[in-house]
Amino acid sequence: MADRPDMEISRRGVLASGAMGAAVAVTPAVATAQSAPRPASPPTMPVRFRVNGKPQQMTLDTRTTLLDALREHLHLTGTKKGCDHGQCGACTVLVDGKRINSCLTLAVMHEGDEVVTIEGLGTPDKLHPMQAAFVKHDGYQCGYCTPGQICSAVAVLDEIRRGVPSHVQADLTKRPAATNMEMRERMSGNICRCGAYSNIADAMADVAGAKA
Repeated sequence: MADRPDMEISRRGVLASGAMGAAVAVTPAVATAQSAPRPASPPTMPVRFRVNGKPQQMTLDTRTTLLDALREHLHLTGTKKGCDHGQCGACTVLVDGKRINSCLTLAVMHEGDEVVTIEGLGTPDKLHPMQAAFVKHDGYQCGYCTPGQICSAVAVLDEIRRGVPSHVQADLTKRPAATNMEMRERMSGNICRCGAYSNIADAMADVAGAKA
């Protein structure tokens, strides 16, 4: 092989031929990608609702959740994104007075609705009674779940006042009472990884005027 100059192979030659081969292989793929049609923009819809007493109007990707509309578009970051699967309750808000997991519902589904977030319950100068009770009874530690806990707690006491039954009632024909077990059952969808459940129940009992 060494006696035939035409068969000699240099390192530079191998690299050069490899680069040329790669360029030939890639060029058709690049041309195909450039000529391919661009994907269509996601569909959008206008939505109008009231948030914390103020009218809001937005045009949103139809896949936008209510949680993301509140946090990313209205910058109401008090409502937290926890599991994003409806399992932790950190994103709980009030819609027309009822609590929902805002991560599980689309914003465009709430045309004309009244939405209340933790920012709309009270202010630092004038706390909602439930907010004040959480402070009084130390119903939080890290605080991440607290906005959802408070919104849910407000709705729970309203459910009890309206006579909405729960799984722990022995007699569903009777009006529920704000007992410790009743409130704990209704709050079971709100997870506190710090374990402040007893203090949360005390805060709720204080607002309800009941004995925890």
